[in-house]
Amino acid sequence: MPPATRKRKFSEEKEGEGKDKGGHSGAQKYYAVRKGKKTGVFTDWEDYKSFSTQSDAEAFVAGKNPAKPSKGDKFYAVAVGHETGVYEEWADAKKQIDGVKGPKYKKFATREEAEEFVRDGGKANKKVKTGAGKEESAKKVVKGKDKVTVEEKAQEFIKGDAVKVWTDGSSRGNGKVGAVAGYGVFFGDGDERNISAPLEGTLQTNQRAELTAALRALEIVPLDKSIEIITDSNYTINCATVWYKNWEKNGWKTSTGKAVMNEDLVKQIRALIDKRTKTKAQTNMTWVKGHDENPGNVAADRLAVKGAMEKNR
Repeated sequence: MPPATRKRKFSEEKEGEGKDKGGHSGAQKYYAVRKGKKTGVFTDWEDYKSFSTQSDAEAFVAGKNPAKPSKGDKFYAVAVGHETGVYEEWADAKKQIDGVKGPKYKKFATREEAEEFVRDGGKANKKVKTGAGKEESAKKVVKGKDKVTVEEKAQEFIKGDAVKVWTDGSSRGNGKVGAVAGYGVFFGDGDERNISAPLEGTLQTNQRAELTAALRALEIVPLDKSIEIITDSNYTINCATVWYKNWEKNGWKTSTGKAVMNEDLVKQIRALIDKRTKTKAQTNMTWVKGHDENPGNVAADRLAVKGAMEKNR
């Protein structure tokens, strides 16, 4: 009788190979087997238990229990600022709101709450100071028929002059031998800048396709123009706004000392974001739920799927 297989699942999101657009599944999972016919960390659900954090999966296989976050952890969410995202240091978060009109930011005890705040555009009912020095709800700052909320003003500041672009990636058979991937960039109906193309290279993963789509959008929009990239990939947003910081400090190594996956694409994306920032233009990334009737996201998804299908021709 084969030995019992010990499996365990962790929920901290980090890097990995994401959703399979062909099957519309969720983010990439890691499958760890500590005791069984074959131990290790795998990427195929058919045979192994899933993990969403590679480092936790490897720790479990090694017989260790992943460390729990300390009770004193603080996460600073910036929903409106130079670069939106979740920051672990207040100094880093402060840099993203300095000089921004109507910034939106908040401190949370958990990363999940902070990410939710960013995804929702900071819709928490934030208190603001009025001219009289009283605190009022953000929804009551301006009275009369021309009433405009702080939230609306902040969104106008970010999006008014920004070029909106939807990006998406698709990998048919993601994580398996023979997978084919493509990416889509959508500016609008009939826009000549729209892209549908197969993913280049030997790694045909969904996350490389997602990152490539964002990179192409950044390349197309002039550096002196603000851009809002709208994507259903939290992985892409986190790579470009949060995780890259520790990777840079660690010489582009993960917490387990391994090379960062998709390092080449993340570096290119960061380089373009930094160049755009130097021109005083902004780069904003907005998360939307995939396949949920968002016209731009649906259009980008179709372009990505079409690009993946072209790989087979």
